[in-house]
Amino acid sequence: MADEKPAQEPQAPTPPPKGERKKEREKAEEPKPAPKAPKKLEGVKEDFRYIVRMANTDLDGTRSVVYSLTAIRGVGRRVAEALADLSGVSRTERLGNLSEAQTDKLKDILGKLGELVPPWMVNRPKDWETGADFHAFGADVEVRLRDDINRMKMIRSYKGVRHDTGQKVRGQRTRSNGRTGLTVGVIKKTAIAAAKAKEAEEGEKKEKKE
Repeated sequence: MADEKPAQEPQAPTPPPKGERKKEREKAEEPKPAPKAPKKLEGVKEDFRYIVRMANTDLDGTRSVVYSLTAIRGVGRRVAEALADLSGVSRTERLGNLSEAQTDKLKDILGKLGELVPPWMVNRPKDWETGADFHAFGADVEVRLRDDINRMKMIRSYKGVRHDTGQKVRGQRTRSNGRTGLTVGVIKKTAIAAAKAKEAEEGEKKEKKE
């Protein structure tokens, strides 16, 4: 038809002007800046250790003694402060600045902490097996927790039964949260009544047809 317009051919992209090409080439040829060297720590000794191994955990030697010890499982700030005071180490000293003798002393005190601090400070006072007060740390925390849960399941205590069935253990509400099994949502009384009415209507229609 005469009214139809000819299809426009796609136009090739216009090349950038010569000046811009030159600028782009110069930018590509510019050398990339060298990576910045890590900042040198102040107050660091010659035999400074960046990683200190203690209780099967790699501790950051650049942090203070108190905050670095909290990386061990079962050791919080209060216990870390007690460890530093009992071993005669400054709480604010970097852990990497300590000598091996000082870190060994920290390990020894951590192992017998239950004998050196009051019972309310340890995480296992009056242990049910030994009756002693001791502080669990590292992988021992998980082992003790698993043993306690298995013991509660074996004696069929309330908490043990709740653990066994996968329910909340510490008295939380379970009406809306913590649902287990195939429960998807809440079915209200009105929805149930409407479903029953619909089933009754369908049954009446079938009876009439028959």
